[in-house]
Amino acid sequence: MNKDIFGLNGKTAVITGGGGALGGAMAIALAKRGAAVALLDLREAAAADAARRIATAGGRVIGVPCDVLDEKSLADAAAKVVSEFGRVDILVNAAGGNGPAATTSKETVERADLHETPGGPTTFFDLDARAFRSVFDLNVLGTFLASRTFGRLMAECGGGVIVNISSMTASRPLTRVPAYSAAKAGVSNFTRWLATHLAPVHIRVNAIAPGFFLTEQNRFLLTDEKTGDLSARGTAIIAHTPMGRFGTGDDLAGALIWLVSDASAFVTGVVIPVDGGFSAYSGV
Repeated sequence: MNKDIFGLNGKTAVITGGGGALGGAMAIALAKRGAAVALLDLREAAAADAARRIATAGGRVIGVPCDVLDEKSLADAAAKVVSEFGRVDILVNAAGGNGPAATTSKETVERADLHETPGGPTTFFDLDARAFRSVFDLNVLGTFLASRTFGRLMAECGGGVIVNISSMTASRPLTRVPAYSAAKAGVSNFTRWLATHLAPVHIRVNAIAPGFFLTEQNRFLLTDEKTGDLSARGTAIIAHTPMGRFGTGDDLAGALIWLVSDASAFVTGVVIPVDGGFSAYSGV
């Protein structure tokens, strides 16, 4: 058999959040396998910078400003991608993240915390509903809207692949990040639902669940802001990760290429952990 089942030549991939560290790393992996890549990001400069890096390496790429929570913005982005590359075969929903205002400062609440003065610890009872909602919107609604916009294009062209980005927090909710954990659980559930719904139009839908990757969004939780050393939380995570380190963007490449290529032609509705063994370790 001469066919390269991992090859992506002739395919067009759209990546939301493509200007971010993980989205950009996944874009590079797709371009190296031959895909034309459209990097969508709310931050136009970030998308353009990431696109320049791929273009310098010889890849076919465009950067497109896009707000995944705005249906018109998504429609405009889709029109630009089709105008440039003719079709869409792959969608990676990498736009997502957490926010400090949706994060508690303590793992648990004590009775004394109920009477703390302003500036004291943040518990569940202090979380801002707008911040909580914004995390849900970005992770769940952003995935839904992008999948609907680009999934329709795939269905009209005869099929395609959608890869969502879930998290280890979806199956093992982490202390201090209630909004993010619940939102990513929603992404995993939505992935399975959408895989069933779109199977008759030949669209496969899967997800990657990264373990702990040090990014600008979670650095405040995992490292000490002043020294850069691991925080107590970061130290605990490494202690519970058998491979003994945080993940890097390159660690996502293998699972991603497998999921979007013909190598996984009979795989849909699954959530693949890429976590250094975190989900396999009980702590004892």
